[in-house]
Amino acid sequence: MNLDQAMRERRSIRGFSDRPVPRALLEEIVALANRAPSSMNTQPWRLHVLTGAPLERVRRGNTERMLAGVPPSREIGDYAAYEGEHRKRQIEIAVQLFEAMGIERHDAEKRQDWVMRGFRQFDAPVSIVVCFDRSLLGNTIAHFDAGAMTFGLVLAAWARGLGAVINGQGIMQSPVVREVAEIPEDEVILTCVALGWPDEAFAANAVVSRRRPVEAFTRFIGFEE
Repeated sequence: MNLDQAMRERRSIRGFSDRPVPRALLEEIVALANRAPSSMNTQPWRLHVLTGAPLERVRRGNTERMLAGVPPSREIGDYAAYEGEHRKRQIEIAVQLFEAMGIERHDAEKRQDWVMRGFRQFDAPVSIVVCFDRSLLGNTIAHFDAGAMTFGLVLAAWARGLGAVINGQGIMQSPVVREVAEIPEDEVILTCVALGWPDEAFAANAVVSRRRPVEAFTRFIGFEE
């Protein structure tokens, strides 16, 4: 699979088979993602790759805390509610996913189950916790750099037949993740990537988010018409 194909065809995968992902394959993916650009080659990212019993402990801890009403605890500044066009696109992808999964608007039980899937890392066999150096907490470029590396992870995985979804829900109970993964205090937890072999029978995996045309968000200046 070439780069163009991977970028065109990649989509977020939210349902996985229980087939294990070999460590050697994960190391290959991480090595490729490590080539991501970073400001002045600072390479601020740190990764913690969980599977098996430790990942199950994270799932259980996230779920128990959320169901008990424990407020989310993220280590980076949380975003405000989306508004305007951003809110419209947020609703649009939710509608696409719910329609694919047959979740009706009034079905509170299924809607709740869908939300909890995110806190369970979508039941993926692997979760990659993305962190960056705490000394750069006030430097927002470190977030940008870690994001570039995270996209590299997702693309490299897709090119090898794996699926992934960048999953902020998976670290919304960051104390659980930090304790289980034994993440050092000099690192800030940014997000995680749920990763594994796609479950082809999982309807939401076929959903492709709609994208704006280039002219809707791009200006070309100084070019001849």
